[in-house]
Amino acid sequence: MSTEAADTAPVATTAMARRFRGFLPVVIDLETGGFNCRTDALLEMAAVLLEMDADGRLRRGETIHCHVQPFEGANLEPAALQVTGIDPWHPLRPAMPERDALAYLFKPIRDAVKAADCKRAILVAHNAHFDLGFLNEAIARTGIKRSPFHPFSVLDTATLCGVAWGQTVLAQAATAAGMAWDSASAHSALYDAELTADLFCDIVNRFKPLYDSAILSGSPALPDQKGTTP
Repeated sequence: MSTEAADTAPVATTAMARRFRGFLPVVIDLETGGFNCRTDALLEMAAVLLEMDADGRLRRGETIHCHVQPFEGANLEPAALQVTGIDPWHPLRPAMPERDALAYLFKPIRDAVKAADCKRAILVAHNAHFDLGFLNEAIARTGIKRSPFHPFSVLDTATLCGVAWGQTVLAQAATAAGMAWDSASAHSALYDAELTADLFCDIVNRFKPLYDSAILSGSPALPDQKGTTP
């Protein structure tokens, strides 16, 4: 590590912990076999880790992505599969069992939480409670004891985009933000997660002057991290 990187790294991680009250935002997108998180299959997952530079600006970092095998007895709605273009049984689809896929996703997230000096991850997604519902059901179904994510609090980019640009649909919000939208790539967890991450970073960075002003005026920097609610 260069001297410059060593000098800036502690500032960046401390700033991330301060900015979100000890929670690390992680952008998630899931593709599923329907809308019912209790009965419908989880088919694809992507997580985008976020980084903060020495100036306190948020940017997209590493992306973790995997395909998931439908759990035993899972429902698969033809209409949902038509939208995503996923063939769950394609012989060349490199899908993992659900528990293995969650472990693959959670390991780098836990590492990032620790590296950023945060206490837990908080899920960021477009219509976030949809993704959190499927994620929580998969965690319960597979018997994973400890999730890196807060169990019920989220940061929802549909809401944030409605405030920022008056648009709640991902494609329209991206267009309003001046970003390119590739309809052929949409409804892929990888594409949607990275685009959502870019939108979230853009919104957070636009609010940076307001946040900086609040800090300078004496707002608490980082409350007691023993609590669980952001």
